[in-house]
Amino acid sequence: MAVLSSPLVLLQSIPPVTRAFTGATVVSSALYAYLCWKGFEADASHYMTVVPGTAIYAPWTLFTSAFVEVSIFEFIATLVFVPASLKYLERLWGSIETIKFIFVSIVASNIIAFGFNWIEFIATRNADLFLFGMRYHGQMALQIALLVAFTQLIPEHQVQILGVIKARVKSLPLAYLTLSTVLCIVGFQCPWIIIQFGWFVGWIYLRFYKKNLGESVGGVDTYGDRSETFSLISWFPPFMHYPLTHLGNFVYSLANRFHLIPSSGADVELGGYGQVPGTARAEAERRRAMALKALDQRLANNSSPVGSHSTNAVPSQSRSPPTAARTEGVTSPPPPPNGRGIERSKSATDADESGKAKSDIR
Repeated sequence: MAVLSSPLVLLQSIPPVTRAFTGATVVSSALYAYLCWKGFEADASHYMTVVPGTAIYAPWTLFTSAFVEVSIFEFIATLVFVPASLKYLERLWGSIETIKFIFVSIVASNIIAFGFNWIEFIATRNADLFLFGMRYHGQMALQIALLVAFTQLIPEHQVQILGVIKARVKSLPLAYLTLSTVLCIVGFQCPWIIIQFGWFVGWIYLRFYKKNLGESVGGVDTYGDRSETFSLISWFPPFMHYPLTHLGNFVYSLANRFHLIPSSGADVELGGYGQVPGTARAEAERRRAMALKALDQRLANNSSPVGSHSTNAVPSQSRSPPTAARTEGVTSPPPPPNGRGIERSKSATDADESGKAKSDIR
């Protein structure tokens, strides 16, 4: 009885969105494989995957194509990575925000791929290749978007791949992008180019549009993550920072002018809105870092005087009894309890000793 109930308990422990998304992936991939086995591969491709030439007549495929994995290797890789990642994010963000993230990452990436193929067709007039020869499917766009989300949440966390390779989370998106770029240059544009679009869409959504639950500044809801560690230039090498900074500022000003980016909360310290306002979490992290830095500097400044007083106080106390024995008939007021009084008594005693020594010489 316990053996039969354990899978049910495991299934119930999975959040609902993750459970439904994984189930849809298994069912759709199995249905696609069955239709291809029966000889309906052309119809299955047109109605279950994104074919740029026919997607305008089947717009639902812009989302449902993510549930179709056409090879066993892609299917296994998806089931190993995506459900565990969605389970983590759903418990952190909630079901509604997880659904938004999934939908935006998949649909926006497929729309960009659809438009990009039509641009290629207009430039080359090769409809057989760019309109009907490519099928976008699977969850590569969602996978790279999940890596971007983990880079935002746990960038320094170290993972072990295949039990051999160790890497930090923040380096995984660039590795996946590099693989996509190489395969696209070699000639495998579909579906690997979708990774490029998924990375950009995931970053845009998390940077500007994701609502931060439970975080508000001055009673106003905040959106995105405007911290410098999650900026666009942080993904590129230093020599590209200068041109990307000017390009990003120009695009950001245009987006603000046309109200394409939701406004964030005001900076409480500055009493107004910054050009790129930070979220409550980023602001709290910045203030915490500043407080810790100030505390470290204060401790460093106070450590040296305390150490000097303590070292001077111990020898002066050890030398005071023989000094009192040599200065017979000389009465001195009791030293104060602090170290400065001890130093003054020591200087007075040394002056008496030097005067006595001069009198002896004379």
